[in-house]
Amino acid sequence: MVAFKGAGVDSERLKKARDLLSNRGPDDAGIWMEGIAGLAHRRLSVIDITKEGHQPMLSHCGRYVVVYNGEIYNFRQLRTELDVISINKWNSNSDTEVLLEAYKKWGAGCLERLRGMFSFAIWDRQEKTLFAARDRMGEKPFYYYYDSGIFTFASRSKAIYEILPGLSREIDTQGLRYYIEIGYFPAPLTIYKEIKKLPQAHYLLVNKDGLIIKRYQDFRQVEPDRALLRVKEGDLLEELEETLLSAVKLQMISDVPLGAFLSGGIDSSLVVAMMRKLSAGSVKTFTIGFKEKQYDESAHALLVARHLNTEHHSQTMSVDDLLNLIPRFMVEFDKPFFDYSALPSMAVSELAKESVTVALTGDGGDELFGGYHYYVILKRVEALFKMPEVFRKLTSEALSRVSNHKIKLLSQMLIKNDPITAFAFSRSIVKDFSSIMLTELTEHTEGIAECFTRATGEFAGGLTATGKAMRLDTLFTLPDDYLQKVDVSSMAYSLEARAPLLDPEVVNWAMKLPCAWKVRGLTNKYLLRKLAYRYIPRSILDRPKQGFSAPVAIWLKGGLKDWALERFNDEQSLKALYLNKNEVLKLFNSHLSGHRNAASILWAVAVLVDFYRRDMSQ
Repeated sequence: MVAFKGAGVDSERLKKARDLLSNRGPDDAGIWMEGIAGLAHRRLSVIDITKEGHQPMLSHCGRYVVVYNGEIYNFRQLRTELDVISINKWNSNSDTEVLLEAYKKWGAGCLERLRGMFSFAIWDRQEKTLFAARDRMGEKPFYYYYDSGIFTFASRSKAIYEILPGLSREIDTQGLRYYIEIGYFPAPLTIYKEIKKLPQAHYLLVNKDGLIIKRYQDFRQVEPDRALLRVKEGDLLEELEETLLSAVKLQMISDVPLGAFLSGGIDSSLVVAMMRKLSAGSVKTFTIGFKEKQYDESAHALLVARHLNTEHHSQTMSVDDLLNLIPRFMVEFDKPFFDYSALPSMAVSELAKESVTVALTGDGGDELFGGYHYYVILKRVEALFKMPEVFRKLTSEALSRVSNHKIKLLSQMLIKNDPITAFAFSRSIVKDFSSIMLTELTEHTEGIAECFTRATGEFAGGLTATGKAMRLDTLFTLPDDYLQKVDVSSMAYSLEARAPLLDPEVVNWAMKLPCAWKVRGLTNKYLLRKLAYRYIPRSILDRPKQGFSAPVAIWLKGGLKDWALERFNDEQSLKALYLNKNEVLKLFNSHLSGHRNAASILWAVAVLVDFYRRDMSQ
């Protein structure tokens, strides 16, 4: 916190805010106060676990002080560069010290040299200026509040409210509209009007003269290299394998035990296979299994683990056991969060933490290499948008007569104005039930389709609609849904999750790769799949995508029915959230009758109401 005007920083409140986040850093705690600035930190010790890695940390010259969350995987290379330039003696073996000296040497330019996941803030004691930054893909969170007199930041918004208890909790209606439509809050928006998120690949500078926010890296502008369409598949695979192996090797650096999540899908299996190739010893892998076969993929994970000869840990639960995690889910995700796959993510994190402190994941593979099934659908829809409009509408009309609900939704995609609007509709969780939103909300805010369309205006040329959809997912869904889910779920158990597929070299390589190497015919994730076949037999890998998930659709008809119904009947809260009670109940009854599966939007509404009631009571 920096108080440019007023009474200064309250150290007791700063300590309380810090300790609200003790799960994120159970190994050490520190606080630094001087004049108008106060920095507090909780540490999960991973690199240099001695007291020398304590934070807040001062630079060698004493001018700068840092608090930092994350890992800089190439810190040893940077340290060597700094050795040559100016540093004679290091005080620790930590990446924190290297980050601090890198900033001192290169300023904001240090960000271009970092390969890692991070959010950090550095206070310049001489210039009275705070510099803060977030990693390229948004793996680590950074929330902040700013007015002309105060700048406060934290890894979770609840810590900001602990520091500033009188801060308004007014809801941001634009963020709320996006949440209802797509289930998350695209940066910089949050549920609160007064609190913002620093977007991925951005830094900020704040002092008494104001706040400046800048993007320091831009994957959106990377043009696909059409020359790669003429390269032999084997040559591309060699290049991709070398790039991925380098990223996995870099992220295996750790001074504490390290393992990996293993679902048995392509991404996590490939990461584990490469860890195995690079390791002299065994690799610990973790998965959650369910007694109910329709949700259980532990058998697939076991086949991969046996093939790769890992030290495999699996825990079998009843899916109803995940219900016990909901109270903790509500606490850890201190804002509405619709993605219920966070529940099994929390369960597998708890299991992994019994053996390791760091776990590698396969996150990012779907967005970068075309893994989602709807990319295959969009590629076909995209072709239809090139045909005369009358033909597209006739096709839509014919599909609308089919009784299958998914086919009906496809018919609605075809009547949209363009492929990106059709993609936004496919990604929406509210879809054809936008009537649950009151007009007081929809008339004064924009929909997610407008947000997506505007964002594509910043993309490089030469992208197909399917290629744009992958970048939209990388820009919004990945940081604000999936990476947040992994970060909060793992840190709830003081476990650090890392994503080698999001290494800057891998991301840059994937952005240059034309879409034809990602989605080919009915095959998604084409090239990455082919690489995975080099390590694991396709008989094990080729199966419908499942991933860690939870049966909320069934719970809403059983164990969660009364819990949800009580919230859907709370007219006062629903109205405050711009939701139409009758339409919500209508949708719930449709779900209960089996007419349609509306689990995602119903869960999103129930969680939103639950959050609102708890938040209003504070």
